[in-house]
Amino acid sequence: MSTLEFNITKRSEKSRARLGVLRTPHGEVETPVLVTVATRATVRAVTLEQAAATGSQLLICNTYHLHLRPGEDVVGEAGGLHKFMSWDRPLMTDSGGFQVFSLGFGRDYGLGKIGPTDASGQVKAGQRPKMLKIDDSGVRFTSYVDGRELFMGPEESMKIQSALGADIAFAFDECTPPNADREYTESSLAQTHRWADRCLAARDTKQALYGIVQGGKFPDLRRESARFIAGRPFEGFGIGGEFGEDKETMAEMLRTVVDELPEDRPRHLLGIGHPDDIELIVREGVDTFDCTVPTQYARHGTAFTSAGRVSVGASGNLRRRGPLDLTCDCPTCTTNSLAYVCHLYRAKETAAAILLTVHNLHFFNRLVGDVRERIRNGSI
Repeated sequence: MSTLEFNITKRSEKSRARLGVLRTPHGEVETPVLVTVATRATVRAVTLEQAAATGSQLLICNTYHLHLRPGEDVVGEAGGLHKFMSWDRPLMTDSGGFQVFSLGFGRDYGLGKIGPTDASGQVKAGQRPKMLKIDDSGVRFTSYVDGRELFMGPEESMKIQSALGADIAFAFDECTPPNADREYTESSLAQTHRWADRCLAARDTKQALYGIVQGGKFPDLRRESARFIAGRPFEGFGIGGEFGEDKETMAEMLRTVVDELPEDRPRHLLGIGHPDDIELIVREGVDTFDCTVPTQYARHGTAFTSAGRVSVGASGNLRRRGPLDLTCDCPTCTTNSLAYVCHLYRAKETAAAILLTVHNLHFFNRLVGDVRERIRNGSI
């Protein structure tokens, strides 16, 4: 049986928000929490010690990318991801299902998870992405490393994740493109459900396994998927795919899903987490969520602060002697001026990405910590 435990310590009387503790073989996680993205077994631009110092409790690594480099055999021989990375805190691995979208229709249409949904650009039933072959057995990818074809289905994803050895694995699915029509979404969803059952049959019981709810922009399909996944013996639930074109729609979609999921198991929202999303998704009952925004925006010169976003490279910042954020106590803000970080960024120095990533992760983790405190004191 899985060694994962989840205990709810407080439920809000004002929303679906709750406080909890996720217990894994590598420690406890206070929820709700941002899961820091460590795609290739590293947090981009910073060391894992620096990531931990920002308050990161839990990381998520990418099954597809680690399968390509260095390979799960290398990681397995090293004793699993925890030892390979020298990370003694909890870890998740995704399934590779997001790459079915991002390297498929996402690439074909230039889409992220949120994109145009007009009929002229719709993905229709029977349509196939240019660079992938998807059928009921699984997905045939073309490696971006060496051009070879590689196959991943539910059994292969489970085998790879078992070798990687994270505390929590996810079932293999298709992340449905946001411009898919209803017929395509129905077919994709049925396939994702079949894959979920195959993942359960192939699982390594030493790992917790989360099933993933899909269904695209169709509330009834979301409800159907949530009921199906909730009826299987998963230790937790991922909520994937798109969530509409505005915050109100996202909240309604999350509510539709959460209403169908058991109270006693954790809920993870895949790939969502801008600062103005965080309180909203927590109010709807999300316990954990991952997002590349803190690290990706840092590498492109954007700092998140208590006064809003700061474009660090703006020339006017070269004479700003104060810190990025007057309210922040992260190492970047306590030891460096905005002027200096601006100079580093404009000079294309690696140090700029390091300093901004440290700051952004600290800012996000503090923001989520504040949300936890507001649940604790009854204001959310």
